[in-house]
Amino acid sequence: MNLLWFLAGLAIGLMHLAWYRARLSLQLKQITRSLDVTEAATPFSISSQITAAIANYRQVNQDLERQSETWKQIVNCAPVGYLQVDEDNQLTLCNSQACHLLGISNCDTLQPRLLLELVRSYELDFLIEQARETEKPSQREWMFYPTSVDAANLSDQRTTPIRGYAFPLTGDNVGVFLEDRQEALTLAQQRDRWTSDVAHELKTPLTSIRLVAETLQSRLEPPTRNWVDRLLTEAIRLSTLVQELLDLSQLEVNPGQRLSLKPIDLVELIHSAWLSLEPLASQKHLKLDYGGPAQLLIQADEPRLHRVLLNLFDNGIKYSPVESSIRVKVSLQNHSFTQSGKLSQQIQLDIIDAGQGFPETALPHVFERFYRADLSRSRSAEQRDFATATQPIQLSSGSGLGLAIVRQIVEAHQGAVIASNDPDLGGAWLQIRLPYSEIEDLSKKA
Repeated sequence: MNLLWFLAGLAIGLMHLAWYRARLSLQLKQITRSLDVTEAATPFSISSQITAAIANYRQVNQDLERQSETWKQIVNCAPVGYLQVDEDNQLTLCNSQACHLLGISNCDTLQPRLLLELVRSYELDFLIEQARETEKPSQREWMFYPTSVDAANLSDQRTTPIRGYAFPLTGDNVGVFLEDRQEALTLAQQRDRWTSDVAHELKTPLTSIRLVAETLQSRLEPPTRNWVDRLLTEAIRLSTLVQELLDLSQLEVNPGQRLSLKPIDLVELIHSAWLSLEPLASQKHLKLDYGGPAQLLIQADEPRLHRVLLNLFDNGIKYSPVESSIRVKVSLQNHSFTQSGKLSQQIQLDIIDAGQGFPETALPHVFERFYRADLSRSRSAEQRDFATATQPIQLSSGSGLGLAIVRQIVEAHQGAVIASNDPDLGGAWLQIRLPYSEIEDLSKKA
């Protein structure tokens, strides 16, 4: 009986040994196949080739580790911040510049943790999700307020303007470059303050020049009077430019407090602004193509919103071809849910001309001060002088401040303005979005 048990155990052991040997043989065949070993190769040659392959793999692995370490050093020494999150939004990599910007302490010994636990920034989370969902690079600017739970001294940290560039990586990972915009913002503020100061200094002498020119205008006869007319026109143009700069400066300081809000009919204001520019539109036989409700009451500063429409219509008239139309569409769009659970709405105002549209490279800059994207501005001085002498002077200022004023006024109303090109006609498409709340009919209140 014991012999039978012995033989059964021996058989089981031999079966296990045969299975293990077959498994090793299969693995050896796979290795030799990858090494391109012939069937006639001896076991010694196969062993030497396997040893050489292992050494080669170790060398490749060491090279990759050195390259990885070099890239980590480069990222850590970069003048911009960089962080990387995995598919679960855990922070896996963060250089010293990003730690400084976001107020993360113990950056050298940082272990993978949820980004939300380290940095509480809705804008950063949104940017990462946008890049992950769209699978395209995304960009966003925001003001970062230091509320990090790992910040060493929150009281010593300052609010920082940040520009983020997020891009998708393999495995749903996302990398983000962070740029500190404080220096650029400071330079822009200094520039704006300087232009505001210059505008204040120029206002009085320009007014004096204009008064003198108006006095001489009635006392002179042609052709001498023609020179005074041109002098007066240029003085008015400069005065308008100065006033636009002063308006921008006033709106930048507590913009909401400088608005005089009251119920107005937006549709009536649109037609009123177009009527003001009717003489310019009639010269090119342009028409207003309006689409939307017959009446829409909103809370707004009427003179400033009228200025917005004037600037937009002026641009549309200037760049539209003869006998075309400027389309204006007003609609209400669902925006977001309020704290009470009610769906809020916003007004969408679209103004589309039939011109050539904005150059693609100009779209990010059209709302900047003194930026003019049209190619006609690049003409030579002789061509400009000839045009001035042979063509009637337009009433538009052409200062490059029109769209900058539009954005400042719209943002003061807690709205936004977007510039693009119409996909169908190719003309300039300016879209204004304003918050909306229902207002009682003005006629009923009267």
